[in-house]
Amino acid sequence: MTEAVTARLREMRWWDIDPVLELEKDLFPEDAWSRGMFWSELAHARGAEATRRYLVAEQDGRVVGYAGLASAGTEGDTGSARGADVQTIAVAREQWGTGLGSRLLTELLKAATAFDCAEVMLECRVDNVRAQKLYERFGFEAIGFRRGYYQPGNVDALVMRLTDPAASLRQEAASPRHEEDDQGTDTHG
Repeated sequence: MTEAVTARLREMRWWDIDPVLELEKDLFPEDAWSRGMFWSELAHARGAEATRRYLVAEQDGRVVGYAGLASAGTEGDTGSARGADVQTIAVAREQWGTGLGSRLLTELLKAATAFDCAEVMLECRVDNVRAQKLYERFGFEAIGFRRGYYQPGNVDALVMRLTDPAASLRQEAASPRHEEDDQGTDTHG
């Protein structure tokens, strides 16, 4: 296991896109997001009408992780609950096993709670068992597959759902750390 996380988490801003893209291309060479995708997401991350929450983790002036969440739906006359989707979580390889993936996911679940989301969904590569273990520890359950979701590699995605993000945060805060489960948290949605 590597040393505990010392990275500082903060809101992702437009000037973070280039360092995030470098990490993105290293971790997801076949299905990396484009600059435009990050710009589009960040366009919805600020102000009173914000529906996104994007974070970066910095250590020694360098981006070593990032994560993003999108909320959708409304509570109201239709009775439909707000939901959120984990769009991406990535941790630099040298940070695997430090607990940074857990910290990023915790912040996304806090954002989902602040957005009044009743559930959080995500897609995870079927071959990314490390990330699946992290999500399961937070209470996510597998509910299905998306065949060929990750392109161009044609890799299937495991669809996971968390039905009560606030309860998951309380449970995670009360449980002992399992940093070894955070190795290689590099999910893409």
